[in-house]
Amino acid sequence: MIRSLQNWWRQRQAAKLDIPESLWTEVEANLPFLAHLSPADRIHLRTLAREFIADKEWTGAQGLQLTPRIQLAIALQACLPILHLGLAWYAGWVGIIVYPGDFVIPRQMMDADGVVHEFDDEVMGEAWHGGPVLISWYEQPEDADGINVVIHEFAHKLDMKNGEADGLPPLHEGMSRKEWIEAMSTAFADFQQRVDSGEDTLLDPYGAELPSEFFAVASEAFFETPAMLLSEYPAVYEQLQLFYRQDPNRHLQ
Repeated sequence: MIRSLQNWWRQRQAAKLDIPESLWTEVEANLPFLAHLSPADRIHLRTLAREFIADKEWTGAQGLQLTPRIQLAIALQACLPILHLGLAWYAGWVGIIVYPGDFVIPRQMMDADGVVHEFDDEVMGEAWHGGPVLISWYEQPEDADGINVVIHEFAHKLDMKNGEADGLPPLHEGMSRKEWIEAMSTAFADFQQRVDSGEDTLLDPYGAELPSEFFAVASEAFFETPAMLLSEYPAVYEQLQLFYRQDPNRHLQ
Protein backbone atom coordinates (compact mmCIF):
# COMPACT_ATOMS: atom_id res chain seq x y z
CA MET A 1 0.00 0.00 0.00
CA ILE A 2 2.80 2.41 0.97
CA ARG A 3 4.74 1.63 -2.21
CA SER A 4 1.63 2.22 -4.30
CA LEU A 5 1.14 5.62 -2.67
CA GLN A 6 4.80 6.49 -3.23
CA ASN A 7 4.52 5.54 -6.89
CA TRP A 8 1.32 7.55 -7.26
CA TRP A 9 2.92 10.62 -5.67
CA ARG A 10 6.06 10.34 -7.80
CA GLN A 11 4.06 9.97 -11.00
CA ARG A 12 1.87 12.91 -10.06
CA GLN A 13 4.90 15.12 -9.35
CA ALA A 14 6.54 13.98 -12.57
CA ALA A 15 3.45 14.91 -14.58
CA LYS A 16 3.80 18.48 -13.33
CA LEU A 17 7.25 18.89 -14.87
CA ASP A 18 7.14 21.12 -17.91
CA ILE A 19 9.77 19.66 -20.24
CA PRO A 20 9.29 20.86 -23.83
CA GLU A 21 10.00 18.49 -26.70
CA SER A 22 12.76 20.81 -27.88
CA LEU A 23 14.66 20.27 -24.61
CA TRP A 24 14.28 16.49 -24.81
CA THR A 25 15.62 16.59 -28.36
CA GLU A 26 18.53 18.87 -27.47
CA VAL A 27 19.66 16.83 -24.49
CA GLU A 28 19.25 13.46 -26.21
CA ALA A 29 21.28 14.71 -29.19
CA ASN A 30 24.18 15.33 -26.82
CA LEU A 31 23.97 11.74 -25.56
CA PRO A 32 24.70 9.77 -28.75
CA PHE A 33 24.77 6.42 -26.95
CA LEU A 34 20.97 6.70 -26.60
CA ALA A 35 20.62 6.39 -30.38
CA HIS A 36 20.34 2.60 -30.23
CA LEU A 37 17.13 2.74 -28.20
CA SER A 38 13.92 1.63 -29.86
CA PRO A 39 11.05 4.15 -29.98
CA ALA A 40 9.32 2.29 -27.15
CA ASP A 41 12.46 2.25 -25.00
CA ARG A 42 13.05 5.95 -25.64
CA ILE A 43 9.54 6.78 -24.43
CA HIS A 44 10.05 4.56 -21.38
CA LEU A 45 13.40 6.21 -20.61
CA ARG A 46 11.76 9.64 -20.75
CA THR A 47 9.09 8.47 -18.31
CA LEU A 48 11.71 7.13 -15.91
CA ALA A 49 13.76 10.34 -16.20
CA ARG A 50 10.71 12.47 -15.35
CA GLU A 51 9.94 10.40 -12.27
CA PHE A 52 13.60 10.31 -11.28
CA ILE A 53 13.83 14.11 -11.35
CA ALA A 54 10.67 14.39 -9.27
CA ASP A 55 11.73 11.70 -6.80
CA LYS A 56 15.21 12.95 -5.89
CA GLU A 57 16.46 16.02 -4.03
CA TRP A 58 18.78 18.07 -6.25
CA THR A 59 21.48 20.42 -5.02
CA GLY A 60 23.94 22.54 -6.95
CA ALA A 61 27.25 22.85 -5.13
CA GLN A 62 29.90 25.56 -5.24
CA GLY A 63 27.56 28.07 -6.84
CA LEU A 64 26.38 25.82 -9.67
CA GLN A 65 22.89 26.79 -10.78
CA LEU A 66 20.98 23.66 -11.65
CA THR A 67 18.92 24.04 -14.83
CA PRO A 68 16.30 21.76 -16.37
CA ARG A 69 18.87 20.88 -19.06
CA ILE A 70 21.44 19.71 -16.49
CA GLN A 71 18.88 17.74 -14.52
CA LEU A 72 17.49 16.12 -17.64
CA ALA A 73 20.93 15.13 -18.93
CA ILE A 74 21.81 13.52 -15.60
CA ALA A 75 18.42 11.83 -15.25
CA LEU A 76 18.51 10.26 -18.73
CA GLN A 77 21.96 8.82 -18.11
CA ALA A 78 21.14 7.67 -14.58
CA CYS A 79 17.99 5.91 -15.75
CA LEU A 80 19.57 4.17 -18.73
CA PRO A 81 21.02 1.33 -16.58
CA ILE A 82 17.64 0.75 -14.90
CA LEU A 83 15.63 1.02 -18.11
CA HIS A 84 14.40 -2.56 -17.65
CA LEU A 85 14.97 -2.81 -13.90
CA GLY A 86 12.79 0.00 -12.56
CA LEU A 87 13.22 3.01 -10.26
CA ALA A 88 12.96 0.79 -7.18
CA TRP A 89 16.65 0.02 -7.74
CA TYR A 90 17.36 3.63 -6.75
CA ALA A 91 15.19 3.54 -3.62
CA GLY A 92 16.53 4.19 -0.13
CA TRP A 93 18.35 7.46 -0.80
CA VAL A 94 17.33 10.83 -2.24
CA GLY A 95 20.22 13.25 -2.67
CA ILE A 96 22.01 14.24 -5.87
CA ILE A 97 24.71 16.89 -5.47
CA VAL A 98 26.12 18.38 -8.65
CA TYR A 99 29.47 20.17 -8.74
CA PRO A 100 30.83 22.43 -11.51
CA GLY A 101 33.68 20.14 -12.50
CA ASP A 102 36.09 18.19 -10.30
CA PHE A 103 35.80 18.63 -6.55
CA VAL A 104 37.81 17.75 -3.46
CA ILE A 105 36.84 15.34 -0.67
CA PRO A 106 38.92 15.32 2.55
CA ARG A 107 40.16 11.81 3.34
CA GLN A 108 41.81 10.01 6.24
CA MET A 109 43.91 6.88 5.84
CA MET A 110 45.72 4.84 8.47
CA ASP A 111 49.00 3.27 7.42
CA ALA A 112 50.46 -0.04 8.57
CA ASP A 113 52.05 1.65 11.59
CA GLY A 114 48.73 3.06 12.77
CA VAL A 115 49.52 6.61 11.71
CA VAL A 116 46.53 8.54 10.32
CA HIS A 117 47.24 10.59 7.22
CA GLU A 118 44.89 13.33 6.06
CA PHE A 119 44.74 14.44 2.45
CA ASP A 120 42.50 16.06 -0.13
CA ASP A 121 41.24 13.72 -2.86
CA GLU A 122 40.24 15.38 -6.14
CA VAL A 123 37.42 13.37 -7.70
CA MET A 124 34.85 13.52 -10.49
CA GLY A 125 32.10 11.74 -8.58
CA GLU A 126 31.30 9.58 -5.61
CA ALA A 127 28.39 7.42 -4.48
CA TRP A 128 27.80 6.98 -0.75
CA HIS A 129 26.21 3.85 0.63
CA GLY A 130 22.77 4.89 1.87
CA GLY A 131 23.56 8.50 1.04
CA PRO A 132 23.73 10.88 -1.90
CA VAL A 133 25.44 10.68 -5.26
CA LEU A 134 28.01 13.40 -5.92
CA ILE A 135 28.56 14.22 -9.60
CA SER A 136 30.73 16.60 -11.57
CA TRP A 137 29.00 18.50 -14.35
CA TYR A 138 31.00 19.48 -17.43
CA GLU A 139 29.60 21.96 -19.91
CA GLN A 140 32.18 20.71 -22.40
CA PRO A 141 31.99 16.88 -22.61
CA GLU A 142 35.67 16.64 -23.55
CA ASP A 143 36.54 18.00 -20.10
CA ALA A 144 35.38 14.68 -18.64
CA ASP A 145 38.29 12.96 -20.41
CA GLY A 146 36.10 10.25 -21.91
CA ILE A 147 34.58 9.22 -18.58
CA ASN A 148 30.84 8.94 -18.09
CA VAL A 149 30.64 10.09 -14.49
CA VAL A 150 26.87 9.58 -14.22
CA ILE A 151 26.73 5.98 -15.42
CA HIS A 152 29.84 5.19 -13.38
CA GLU A 153 28.47 6.50 -10.09
CA PHE A 154 25.00 5.06 -10.58
CA ALA A 155 26.54 1.68 -11.35
CA HIS A 156 28.09 1.95 -7.88
CA LYS A 157 24.61 2.66 -6.48
CA LEU A 158 23.31 -0.54 -8.06
CA ASP A 159 26.34 -2.39 -6.68
CA MET A 160 25.45 -1.08 -3.22
CA LYS A 161 21.95 -2.55 -3.22
CA ASN A 162 23.28 -5.50 -1.23
CA GLY A 163 25.90 -3.69 0.88
CA GLU A 164 29.16 -1.85 0.22
CA ALA A 165 30.25 -1.74 -3.41
CA ASP A 166 32.28 -4.85 -4.24
CA GLY A 167 31.57 -5.49 -7.91
CA LEU A 168 28.80 -7.98 -7.17
CA PRO A 169 25.35 -6.36 -7.25
CA PRO A 170 22.24 -8.36 -6.33
CA LEU A 171 21.71 -10.70 -9.26
CA HIS A 172 18.35 -11.51 -10.81
CA GLU A 173 16.65 -14.85 -10.47
CA GLY A 174 18.14 -17.22 -13.01
CA MET A 175 21.57 -15.55 -13.02
CA SER A 176 24.51 -17.58 -11.75
CA ARG A 177 26.59 -16.06 -8.96
CA LYS A 178 29.39 -18.49 -9.87
CA GLU A 179 29.40 -17.45 -13.53
CA TRP A 180 29.33 -13.75 -12.60
CA ILE A 181 32.30 -14.08 -10.24
CA GLU A 182 34.26 -16.18 -12.72
CA ALA A 183 33.68 -13.76 -15.61
CA MET A 184 34.40 -10.63 -13.59
CA SER A 185 37.36 -11.90 -11.58
CA THR A 186 39.08 -13.37 -14.64
CA ALA A 187 38.63 -10.15 -16.61
CA PHE A 188 39.67 -7.99 -13.64
CA ALA A 189 42.89 -9.95 -13.13
CA ASP A 190 43.70 -9.72 -16.84
CA PHE A 191 42.91 -6.00 -16.91
CA GLN A 192 45.08 -5.32 -13.86
CA GLN A 193 47.99 -7.10 -15.53
CA ARG A 194 47.55 -5.11 -18.72
CA VAL A 195 47.36 -1.79 -16.87
CA ASP A 196 50.33 -2.64 -14.63
CA SER A 197 52.41 -3.50 -17.70
CA GLY A 198 51.80 -0.01 -19.09
CA GLU A 199 49.44 -1.00 -21.88
CA ASP A 200 47.29 1.80 -23.29
CA THR A 201 43.97 0.04 -22.68
CA LEU A 202 40.68 0.85 -24.37
CA LEU A 203 38.87 0.57 -21.05
CA ASP A 204 39.51 3.29 -18.47
CA PRO A 205 42.57 2.10 -16.47
CA TYR A 206 40.84 3.27 -13.28
CA GLY A 207 38.90 0.02 -13.52
CA ALA A 208 42.05 -1.81 -12.40
CA GLU A 209 41.85 -0.24 -8.92
CA LEU A 210 39.18 -2.47 -7.38
CA PRO A 211 36.54 -5.01 -8.48
CA SER A 212 33.88 -2.36 -7.75
CA GLU A 213 35.62 0.11 -10.07
CA PHE A 214 35.97 -2.53 -12.77
CA PHE A 215 32.22 -3.14 -12.61
CA ALA A 216 31.51 0.60 -12.89
CA VAL A 217 34.01 1.13 -15.74
CA ALA A 218 32.69 -1.93 -17.58
CA SER A 219 29.16 -0.58 -17.14
CA GLU A 220 30.21 2.71 -18.75
CA ALA A 221 31.61 0.80 -21.71
CA PHE A 222 28.57 -1.48 -21.90
CA PHE A 223 26.33 1.48 -22.63
CA GLU A 224 28.70 3.84 -24.45
CA THR A 225 31.01 1.51 -26.41
CA PRO A 226 29.35 -1.91 -26.30
CA ALA A 227 31.19 -3.32 -29.34
CA MET A 228 34.52 -2.56 -27.68
CA LEU A 229 33.55 -4.24 -24.40
CA LEU A 230 32.19 -7.26 -26.24
CA SER A 231 35.46 -7.58 -28.13
CA GLU A 232 37.66 -7.08 -25.07
CA TYR A 233 35.76 -9.12 -22.50
CA PRO A 234 32.84 -11.06 -24.02
CA ALA A 235 32.07 -12.94 -20.78
CA VAL A 236 31.76 -9.64 -18.91
CA TYR A 237 29.50 -8.27 -21.63
CA GLU A 238 27.28 -11.35 -21.34
CA GLN A 239 26.91 -10.93 -17.57
CA LEU A 240 26.10 -7.23 -17.89
CA GLN A 241 23.60 -8.03 -20.63
CA LEU A 242 21.84 -10.39 -18.22
CA PHE A 243 22.04 -7.95 -15.31
CA TYR A 244 20.90 -4.81 -17.13
CA ARG A 245 18.48 -6.78 -19.33
CA GLN A 246 19.72 -4.87 -22.35
CA ASP A 247 21.92 -5.60 -25.36
CA PRO A 248 23.20 -2.28 -26.76
CA ASN A 249 25.53 -3.97 -29.22
CA ARG A 250 22.66 -5.81 -30.92
CA HIS A 251 21.33 -2.56 -32.35
CA LEU A 252 24.74 -1.62 -33.78
CA GLN A 253 25.17 -4.74 -35.90
